[in-house]
Amino acid sequence: MADFIPTPHNAAKDGDIAKTVLMPGDPLRAKVIADTYLKDVTCFNTVRNMFGYTGTYEGKRVSVMGSGMGMPSIGIYSYELFNFYGVDNIIRIGSAGGLSDDLKLKDLVIAIGACTDSNYASQFNLPGTFAPVASYELLESAVNEAKKKDVHYVVGNVVSSDCFYNDNKDAASLWKKMNVLAVEMESAALYMNAARAGKNALCILTISDHIFTGESLPALERQNGFNTMMEVALGIVKE
Repeated sequence: MADFIPTPHNAAKDGDIAKTVLMPGDPLRAKVIADTYLKDVTCFNTVRNMFGYTGTYEGKRVSVMGSGMGMPSIGIYSYELFNFYGVDNIIRIGSAGGLSDDLKLKDLVIAIGACTDSNYASQFNLPGTFAPVASYELLESAVNEAKKKDVHYVVGNVVSSDCFYNDNKDAASLWKKMNVLAVEMESAALYMNAARAGKNALCILTISDHIFTGESLPALERQNGFNTMMEVALGIVKE
């Protein structure tokens, strides 16, 4: 799809981006990952300060790029990566607010599915309700990697919400009663884009705050921490 690149949002040229991309929401977290874990790093994007880098991790070529906040933002970046840049796998590594009583700060959630209050799926004109789910191969690999690293993790449903400040004060409780583990803002759009493109996607999330206990991590720790999540994601890169 070289005729479509560079895009208005991504300055990368053909071949600049690896087949697997890790996508934190925060572009500064992308920089931290590149600086901390990758070798032979090149920066392929700074447009809108949505930093993107390609390097190697344990000899495997991998890219990392911010997605921004919300489904419209990750929808743009993941669509272009899948459809214009030939990316096969996107692994979202992000933060989430815990809903389940069993989750504590810094726990990992591997999202098998992503409920949503968004209208994102309407563009596909489906004759029903679409269920956005992870790619099983990536999911299985992440579970195995978490076990190998002796990491506490939970696999289950999350909810991707368009609203950070939700006027419906009962929303969190209603999702919780359906055994939804956590709330975030991007996974459903990523899973839908992957399904439409015939590509692979997975979301690995770290609990940064808990909706019902009120506990939370400071902003700097969200930006620079989450090492366990990053290492699990890097450990399942195939290329």
